[in-house]
Amino acid sequence: MPAPLSDCPEKAPAVVHEHITDALKDPALIRLTSTTVLARFETMKVYAALGAVRTLLETGRISPGHTVVDSSSGIYALALALACHRYGLRCHIVASTTVDATMRAQLDVLGATVDQMPPSHSLRLDQERRVRHVRALLAERPDVHWMRQYHDRVHHAGYREFAELVTAALPPGPLTVVGAVGTGASTGGLTAALRESGRPVRLVGVQPFGSVTFGSEGFSDPEAIIAGIGSSIPFGNVRHELYDTLHWLDFRHAMAGAVELLRRHAVFAGLSTGAAHLVARWESGTNTSEEAEGTYLVLGADTGHRYTERVFARHTEALDPAVLRPERITGLGELRPPWAVMEWAGRAAPPGAVAPAPVEPAAPPGAVTPADGSGGTERFPRPERSRAVTGGSR
Repeated sequence: MPAPLSDCPEKAPAVVHEHITDALKDPALIRLTSTTVLARFETMKVYAALGAVRTLLETGRISPGHTVVDSSSGIYALALALACHRYGLRCHIVASTTVDATMRAQLDVLGATVDQMPPSHSLRLDQERRVRHVRALLAERPDVHWMRQYHDRVHHAGYREFAELVTAALPPGPLTVVGAVGTGASTGGLTAALRESGRPVRLVGVQPFGSVTFGSEGFSDPEAIIAGIGSSIPFGNVRHELYDTLHWLDFRHAMAGAVELLRRHAVFAGLSTGAAHLVARWESGTNTSEEAEGTYLVLGADTGHRYTERVFARHTEALDPAVLRPERITGLGELRPPWAVMEWAGRAAPPGAVAPAPVEPAAPPGAVTPADGSGGTERFPRPERSRAVTGGSR
């Protein structure tokens, strides 16, 4: 017989949210081991998109009704569309080949217009196509605001709120944050905010092979594009000096982590989360430094839905994490697949990862352009709905 309601454990009153973004931005905090906690998001970049849009509105760089545009491999696209829905903005996405039909349907219903790149097996080609396409759009319609999630530090702002949540939820003391580097906003924004509060934080970044961000562009991983973990182009939002340790993993190792996370902890999460989980599993088991006495926080950026066929349907092929070990290296010249680890120790960006200054198209006559060169103006004509490239989603 069910226990009377009066005998149930007391819980905090449920919160009624004014908008879905308020519910989505906070993660489920799940204990994986006695020292490791997973912050599992449905869409982590809601923090980045909400913080960026809110800051841009507050500073007058955009206004309600304005059109914003950006390139995305999927997670940020949905987050930006949700933020635009909340604040009355128009949204245009230049989407990666990795954006699937489920994501496309959500973007369409939310009112975002989408241009999707054709299928590609090259992360570099996919990203370069998207950036070229955004620049072409800006040349045609310089009245829109380019969000520049890869370069505009405004995307770090939202993670201060996440830092407050972490501080309230986790015990005090040393903290090791483990997460995919990606654009640098989540790991960098969270860590910077936590360190500013006085907390000792060690930052462990995760990268794929083939990413320019931390010097692995000389390698390729033909099995998959691990969207959201690395980049083939320099990202200005990555603050290399914040990172203490770097891990580079191939697709097979990220897959092993994702499958084990579901099998052992019943958590269905994406490849970047799987990679971070595998790294945290090894780090927490081998670290004998003072930080090992504290807590490990694994950042889980999204769910595993868009990896169902490529990862979870192939779960019987997954490697056993218990036998996987990285190769320790002391310099990028020693870097080799399939898994390597290096003490980055706050080094500067490798030469190939230094982002050039952005070149913005000239504003049309009569438009009021922000002094910061962000590309936004105060003219807000309604855009034509664009069409996706046939066969672009999968």
